Amino acid sequence: MGEKDFSDRALTLVGDDSLSYVSREAFRAVRQAVTDPIARAGLIADLCRINTLFMIMQAGSGHIGSSYSSTDIITWLWTEYLRDPNGPSADADTYFSSKGHDAPALYSLLIAMGKLGFDLLPKLRQLNGLPGHPDVSTPFIAANTGSLGMGISKAYGMARANRFTGRGGRIVVMTGDGELQEGQIWESLQPVANERLAEITVIVDHNKLQSDSAVAAVSDLGPIEDKFRAFGWEVRRGDGHDFTVLRDTLAYFDTVTDKPKVFIADTIKGKGVSFMEGLACGDQTYHFHAGAPSLKDYGAAARELIARVNARLADLGQAEVTLTSAPVPVRIAPKQPERLVLAYGDELLAMARQRPEIVVMDADLLSDCGIEAFKAELPGRFIECGIAEQHMVSAAGGLALGGMLPVVHSFACFLSSRANEHIYNNATEKKKVIYTATLAGLVPGGPGHSHQSVRDISAIGAVPGLVAFEPCSEREARLAIRWAVEQNPGSTYLRFVNVPLDLPYAVPADYTLQAGRGAVLRPGTDVVIVGYGPVLLTNAWKAADELAAQGVSAAVIDLPWLNRIDEDWVRETLGRFPTIVTLDNHYLEFGQGVMVAAALARTGVRAAVVSIGITEVPACGANADVLAYHGLDGPSIARTVMQAQAPRLRQGFGGAGKPQASSPKPQA
Repeated sequence: MGEKDFSDRALTLVGDDSLSYVSREAFRAVRQAVTDPIARAGLIADLCRINTLFMIMQAGSGHIGSSYSSTDIITWLWTEYLRDPNGPSADADTYFSSKGHDAPALYSLLIAMGKLGFDLLPKLRQLNGLPGHPDVSTPFIAANTGSLGMGISKAYGMARANRFTGRGGRIVVMTGDGELQEGQIWESLQPVANERLAEITVIVDHNKLQSDSAVAAVSDLGPIEDKFRAFGWEVRRGDGHDFTVLRDTLAYFDTVTDKPKVFIADTIKGKGVSFMEGLACGDQTYHFHAGAPSLKDYGAAARELIARVNARLADLGQAEVTLTSAPVPVRIAPKQPERLVLAYGDELLAMARQRPEIVVMDADLLSDCGIEAFKAELPGRFIECGIAEQHMVSAAGGLALGGMLPVVHSFACFLSSRANEHIYNNATEKKKVIYTATLAGLVPGGPGHSHQSVRDISAIGAVPGLVAFEPCSEREARLAIRWAVEQNPGSTYLRFVNVPLDLPYAVPADYTLQAGRGAVLRPGTDVVIVGYGPVLLTNAWKAADELAAQGVSAAVIDLPWLNRIDEDWVRETLGRFPTIVTLDNHYLEFGQGVMVAAALARTGVRAAVVSIGITEVPACGANADVLAYHGLDGPSIARTVMQAQAPRLRQGFGGAGKPQASSPKPQA
């Protein structure tokens, strides 16, 4: 698809019903007409900001603040400093971002330079497009990042590989300042310095904000220049938006040949748009970390950027930039969405008012974990740990040993994996900790595989004494935290999907939690679909509707227990069905479906068992597309059920059921 395939008219102003972007020809004209490197870099950076904004608006999500703070740095690197960046030559320089949130900025620059196809401009966070965080499947992306703290270690490995193979080239890696709270960063500094890997340069995008709060307010970094020097690094600090400073600093670093280098680049989050810069809103909260701006904010931001670009062009005697447009994407919002995380947070706060032993801990994800109200009302029992899950979980163990009831919060992808050893250590002490893991599962699909938590059930399922549970509705979320605090004598892992959905079902009015037992949401006779959480059960319901139209009666059962199952319930409830379908918002291996199939075998239930789940690295894209790709949307589930039903309908089913791993994909 070429540029003309997604644009239809040229314009010089931002319209109310369109999104504007800069064509590749406009970039080419600037590069040819402007000979001064400093002026040229400033123009290219702002033109890229316009396109970064366009990409994020098209996607409906992205990290604009972090992208804008790093735009000037990567523009200078890729247009003026790096030699054959990420190219195939033996002396090519290597660049990658460890923080990963700035991927849209790098994409827009690579597109402008002709290294990526212009048809990718509107495909941020789309299936077969540009991943939400860097992935090596994209040309000129050198490393998968987005999971923080890994970058300098990867640079170390690259440098060692180059020395083993005789390759040359410098290695430049970008980190965030909030990322410096990750322990792995500090583990990596010493070996790089000990081995005098002078080919490595680290640039810290020091915008002083992480997610939506100030770094100093979350976990102050202290004298970071002194800390890097103490590890044996050459350190410089300066304005990361001043191209003269960037030029001179990098030129100086090239003269240092006996130690690695780090540039602390003082930047501004949201740089380039006045009302996105730093804490411009005045309430000590950053409002443009993630997601897409409103149409009103988009228009104001685009007009500000365009005006500055045109003023610079006028000063250089050049014509105004010509913009091209595309329609605003149409998105249908849920009408009455259930917000499980907020319901959970509300119930937790209600209990904490009566239970002084409850302490809430957070890993810089306050708003994503539903605990903003808790912090506001009970600040003395709220501990912000920053981007440091291992510290947080071990600290929770210490609190538990001291008689408190810690409730720790982070994204499922980080909490279950980074702190896994620490969760296990806490379990060996046989004290009670509640782990609340949000953003679990396949969707949202836009951030990509670094944030799609589809292995956490297997990662924590075998921890002794730990019960894993995923609620399917606001009511079940409230019941879950109540059960974890008031009834479960051991620790609990609460797994939450963050996607707001209109739910077609409700748990029964008399529903109570009984470990290992599910609830029938929809009766049926021919097949039962077993799942957990709002994404799976909403699509199971849609599949049941499609199956009903084809004469198949499908029951839908909510089984929120992810690593516990009651075999009497399995025999009594699931044993009635000739076909049993398990759904996993997780890899098939060691997900809930494996547990159900094993229980069926142990209880002697003879049925056809079909397991649907994820069998490969999750795809990045719009939620509906990603679910369809992995066979977990309603139509795909219905097709899989019909395929399983066909042999039984033709000749009857006999013999013990055998689990079948299935992850169907749509035909190309």
